[in-house]
Amino acid sequence: MQLELLNDQGQATARVDAPDTVFARDYNEALVHQVVVAYQANARQGTRAQLTRGEVKHSTKKPFRQKGTGRARAGMTSSPLWRGGGRIFPNRPDENFSHKINKKMYRAGMASILSQLARAGRLAVVDGIGVEAPKTRLLAAKLKAMGLDSVMVIAEHVDDNLALASRNLANVLVVEPRYADPLSLVHYKKVLLTKGAIGQLEEMLA
Repeated sequence: MQLELLNDQGQATARVDAPDTVFARDYNEALVHQVVVAYQANARQGTRAQLTRGEVKHSTKKPFRQKGTGRARAGMTSSPLWRGGGRIFPNRPDENFSHKINKKMYRAGMASILSQLARAGRLAVVDGIGVEAPKTRLLAAKLKAMGLDSVMVIAEHVDDNLALASRNLANVLVVEPRYADPLSLVHYKKVLLTKGAIGQLEEMLA
């Protein structure tokens, strides 16, 4: 598989060889869906909690008399039928939302995503990317010159300058290969790889 090599103006000047085991796999939509859903589910903290009718703060006074009002009888405002009352089956903070994905499936799903991005022209390679100082405007200007407004950059090494320059850009994510995730790969319009990151991805996913 060959990927486009972009210059500082975002123009393809050459092509770079990339391993077929990572960048030329068949697209497995069911597997990609399962990997993305599992990633999202495993990111949930499960800390939400709701109260039962015995836990909500309320008065034990009967809201109105039993008969003669024409309304349904009521004994406490903590009833689940009332606004502000407890829940019948409340969510608990010990809920487990995790999905199990084994390593072979995860690697195959990541490779399937990268392969599809390469076929769709959403994946490209750069010699390297960096900034001289931890300034957001420096990185923003560099990406603007390349015509990129929504981009995920996978670099073999992310130094402090690059990390600090990128963290305040809403549509830019800069990570090392080990931190690349399926959701971000799908989300961003363009994915840029440095030459050094290709070898690391092959080692991780092949």
